[in-house]
Amino acid sequence: MIKLPPHAPGMRIGLFGGSFNPPHEGHKLVVLTALRRAGLDALWVLVTPANPLKDPAQLPPAAERFAKAQAFFRNPRVKVTDVETPLRARYSWQTVDFLTRRAPGVKFVWVMGADNLASFHRWRRWRDIARKMPILVVDRPGSTHGAAFGVVPLWYGRRRLPEAQAAHLCDRRPPALVLLHGPRSPLSSTQLRARRHVP
Repeated sequence: MIKLPPHAPGMRIGLFGGSFNPPHEGHKLVVLTALRRAGLDALWVLVTPANPLKDPAQLPPAAERFAKAQAFFRNPRVKVTDVETPLRARYSWQTVDFLTRRAPGVKFVWVMGADNLASFHRWRRWRDIARKMPILVVDRPGSTHGAAFGVVPLWYGRRRLPEAQAAHLCDRRPPALVLLHGPRSPLSSTQLRARRHVP
């Protein structure tokens, strides 16, 4: 049986997926902003074994990235999990489908940075994710305009809610989306990897 972090019906839990190659302060800002502004009881960091939109040759083993994420996210309300590895989930919709069936009664919300929202329409069965749980988007440098006016925000239309509704997002029937603004970090995993190779 696949083991999940502690949970119970009625809990408000954020799901924040990614490669985390490596984890950085921008990730931490998204996590802390989501916890605070959405009133979450917990947030699960989902370390993906692979990313269909990225070159697998550039990705260290999932176990290595999982260990780094565990060491990085030091918060009792943040649980780092590699549930997608034993689940053999290649796409996020598979993870969302599994978790909503395995943990009925939990009020899940999908959490992402605005940079990922810009490419969300390229995700396999992204509308299925949107219809399964509310989505909380945290602004990231260079992504503000796309997060507000891109393909996905237009699809949401009136189901996109104002920031003041963030604390009640978990209680909203999906599709529902909130874009949060606040402190932002310019760091990205791509930049950090590039710095390692600068002589």
